[in-house]
Amino acid sequence: MSDSDGGARDKMIDLRSDTVTGPTDAMRKAMANAEVGDDVYGDDPTVNKLEKLGAEISGKEAAVFVPSGTFGNQLALFTWCKRGDEVILGEECHIIQHEAGAASVIAGVQTRPIHAPDGVLRPGDLRQRLRKADLHAPATSLICLENAHSLGRVVSLADMDAVRAVADEWGLPVHLDGARLFNAAAALKVEAREIAARVDSVMFCLSKGLCAPVGSLLAGKRDFVEAARYKRKIMGGGMRQAGILAAAGIIALREQTKRLAEDHGRAKRLAGELGTIPGIVTKPEEVDINMVFFSFPPAKDADIAKGIVDFFAKRNIVISPPDQGVFRFATHYWIGDNELNLVLEASKEAFEKLFKGTAL
Repeated sequence: MSDSDGGARDKMIDLRSDTVTGPTDAMRKAMANAEVGDDVYGDDPTVNKLEKLGAEISGKEAAVFVPSGTFGNQLALFTWCKRGDEVILGEECHIIQHEAGAASVIAGVQTRPIHAPDGVLRPGDLRQRLRKADLHAPATSLICLENAHSLGRVVSLADMDAVRAVADEWGLPVHLDGARLFNAAAALKVEAREIAARVDSVMFCLSKGLCAPVGSLLAGKRDFVEAARYKRKIMGGGMRQAGILAAAGIIALREQTKRLAEDHGRAKRLAGELGTIPGIVTKPEEVDINMVFFSFPPAKDADIAKGIVDFFAKRNIVISPPDQGVFRFATHYWIGDNELNLVLEASKEAFEKLFKGTAL
């Protein structure tokens, strides 16, 4: 990104997601000067360094660099499961809701979602769904968790332990969609490896809130990762001079993971102050990470929803359209206190007008 692009980025306040976090100046310099090789041959020293660092941070034996979080999750399913197997996971998890049905296309597995309030899989519900193969039923081969959850909640270590116990009873592996693993760690005030210790494989993103432009890591035991590396090639994820990307990922893991609590703090402040605006319903006590969900019932109307999005856009604030009147604002590295104040000013003006019946 050029200097002019960077300036435009700084002026625009983007609340749609923490995936919009462009690289820092330090990342740009590291990418420009990265030592590279051919990663398919295992010759890229910067990728090798990133994979080693990712394994150490997650407490796993090895890790493999992949293009995206969806790629990493689907690679895990593809590696753990045989075609026709069944995967148990929460009904609102990212793998079910936001990965375009890839499990059926790539791994050829059947996903069996269960009710999981706030991302928590209950042992009783799990036991009712797990099954052995017979004449009519596929075999359960994997349980998937998500922490932090894309609904903005964090799953406790105790709840993860409960799932682990059921998985051990059945001799099943557990995969963790840890796209926001480090947000979960910051919220729970533990090291990321303490969360990852409860599962057999873990995917974590370098581009969600950590400012790396591209990439995720899939980590686990060495034999699992080597099998995954082969299947990464099948999926088209064998990249060549990928050290240019990995250089930013190294900085993401070493530096950006340490500051996520700042984003969480701003999200809590945002939720609290939005909740004082007439017509808005929010629950600051449910803000675990950097996501604020709030409802404004009139925005169930498509025209009102579009008007709100357009109102913010005219003030150089980008937001996603609401889902049935529910908005999500995400804080991240490029949302500081000044930006937050501008968001709150715009919110107060827009929602108070609409609450009073005044057009925007």
